[in-house]
Amino acid sequence: RGEYWIMKTTFVSACLMATAVALSSGCAMFRAQTTEIDVNRKDHMKANYDFVDMREISQSVADEMINSFLASKEPAPIMIIAGVENRTSQYMDTKGLTDRMRNEIMKSGKAQFINEARRADLLKEQGYQAVNATPETQVAIGKQLGAKFMISGSMMEMEQSSPKQVRISKTNEKYYKLTMEITDLETGLLTWTTEREFARAAREPLIGW
Repeated sequence: RGEYWIMKTTFVSACLMATAVALSSGCAMFRAQTTEIDVNRKDHMKANYDFVDMREISQSVADEMINSFLASKEPAPIMIIAGVENRTSQYMDTKGLTDRMRNEIMKSGKAQFINEARRADLLKEQGYQAVNATPETQVAIGKQLGAKFMISGSMMEMEQSSPKQVRISKTNEKYYKLTMEITDLETGLLTWTTEREFARAAREPLIGW
């Protein structure tokens, strides 16, 4: 019994000493900290879709569209983006995905884009100018260009986890598939489509913080 109390006292003393040293030295775990990260990094912290996926997929789809569908289109066609349908279980900023595709395509000079997100603002400004602006500075009504092709798509997800059993960690697997397509607005025909698939597994401890 005496040895037990000696060991217990020694352990408690060591813990108190370690805590005191950490506090006095300003240990990083007790301080708020901000660190710059490389947006071009390739690693993922979880199995979920993240900004690394967004950058890689948007670049890959834009490159394929530029080098295949748009390669022989002269003059550069006018396009409109209808968006990507989120069919996953998580919140996903799909507009960030299509915005980056549009930026890469525009930089290539292979297509022009209608600003569909600002149509209401455009009409409002045109109406204001028609009433208040001088004739020489008014924009002409009814001169907006129509799009020839529409870009749209969908993102789907499948998930599975390790079965319930005696274990110290849980493995979560997620599979994603992005489908992108281009539709001819005059004929309604689907003129181009592509897919991107990716999956990963993440192992998480059942006990932790």
